[in-house]
Amino acid sequence: MTTPIDVLVIGGGVAGMVAARECAQVGLSVTILEATDAVGGPVAGHVLDGLSLDSGAESFAVRGGTVAAFIEDLGLSGQVVAPNVAGAWLHLPALPSRSLRSGADAAVSVPLPRAGVLGVPGSPLADDVRRVIGWSGSLRAYLDRLMPVLTIGREHSLGELVRKRMGARVLDRLVEPVASGVYTTSAVDLEIDVVAPGLNRALTTAGSLSGAVSALRAGAPAGSNVAGLLGGMASLPAALVAALDRHNVTIRTSTTAETLARSGTDDAPTWNVTLSRPGDAQADTLTARYVIIATQGAQALGLVSPLGPQFDALAELDWPAPTAVTLTSLVLDAPALDAHPRGTGVLVAIDAPDVTAKALTHVTAKWAWVAKAAGPGRHVVRLSYGRAGAPNPTDDLSDDELQTLALHDASVLLGVPLPASSLRAFARTEWRDALSPATLGAPERAQQVREAVAQTPALEVTGAWLAGTGLASVIPHALEAGDRIRHAALGLTITAPDR
Repeated sequence: MTTPIDVLVIGGGVAGMVAARECAQVGLSVTILEATDAVGGPVAGHVLDGLSLDSGAESFAVRGGTVAAFIEDLGLSGQVVAPNVAGAWLHLPALPSRSLRSGADAAVSVPLPRAGVLGVPGSPLADDVRRVIGWSGSLRAYLDRLMPVLTIGREHSLGELVRKRMGARVLDRLVEPVASGVYTTSAVDLEIDVVAPGLNRALTTAGSLSGAVSALRAGAPAGSNVAGLLGGMASLPAALVAALDRHNVTIRTSTTAETLARSGTDDAPTWNVTLSRPGDAQADTLTARYVIIATQGAQALGLVSPLGPQFDALAELDWPAPTAVTLTSLVLDAPALDAHPRGTGVLVAIDAPDVTAKALTHVTAKWAWVAKAAGPGRHVVRLSYGRAGAPNPTDDLSDDELQTLALHDASVLLGVPLPASSLRAFARTEWRDALSPATLGAPERAQQVREAVAQTPALEVTGAWLAGTGLASVIPHALEAGDRIRHAALGLTITAPDR
């Protein structure tokens, strides 16, 4: 009989690799299964026109310091870089009075106000806010300072809170473009305690939403909220692979875990995993003492559903529909972009009349290391398509059609003509089937998953769909999952911290 491996990790994204490293560092035998042909998940890179660029996540939130500490432990601290602080712009339908003068389908591009949280302004009457929502919108938003604050219960929907306190213009023209750009989800569907921790408490203390935003910003550390890595965020999974190799971790790509079954006793369980690989006529199996599931949400729920009654109710929860996002990367000969006409990028309102993309990042304006590698006149821009609750507008487009659309959208958003002759390289990257961890009810759903897993010895589940968006949420969650497994495997007891 084959000796079981100690820990099997299903999913080779950052969460799976982080958890695997935690286990392997104490001498446990670990195998990672990854269904695609490369590890890293949405933290990935590609080479375009000789430039090493991010094809997925391009930065990490610096809050809490967890990611920075982890990166330092991997020996990458010397590669941490800050983005240009110039800030992003908004692309919006013209206000009614302006559209009458400019045409019914007129659109405007304006800088995103700086003193805000997720687009919610801390100073509703500030000049940069009035430029976006007009005098009437600013005066309506200022009424927030005069309204009684809710002190019983908590607000849940970010969008509904903004609409109630500050009005539709703040929601539609400031908050929605930011929410869609960051979370690919309408602000109405975002859980406040997930996307803006501390806002509910600050709202009660400050007495107004704008006051709460100002308090949160005042309490935040100085400097940029995000950072990146020299050479791209793909340096992170590459460093993790090297670290795993030093601990003799086996990584099997293009290998899918089809089924998961448990045998033995609660004190000494054995996991039996059925595997499939492209081209294999017969399924393979693996056995393990412990399993960590670090796949996307839909796959994780499918694997655990047969494991016991504690998992039956999970499938009935109000999970958000998966969102499909398409990223297009363009390398351009465009000296006119040397002036960075739209800061580091543009967030697009859902009803902007002349653009299909939901956001654009001017990569060479945002990251100095990319600009240096590209040289004068050569620029990299990245556009994203696909919003929650709607079909992805690129699904039926060929690569040539998408390239044409992306050039048009980039021209409009950057305010610079970008003919087909300016294009040096193009890439299309698809990210599919992601369950948002930030929608209404996310904390309650995550808690139910945790309770079900806690009743199942030798099993852990981790990943962005449970932990939250971004590496600042994913890495600590995965570290904790790996830590629990290695303590269990070594027969140690974890003492819960005082609450």
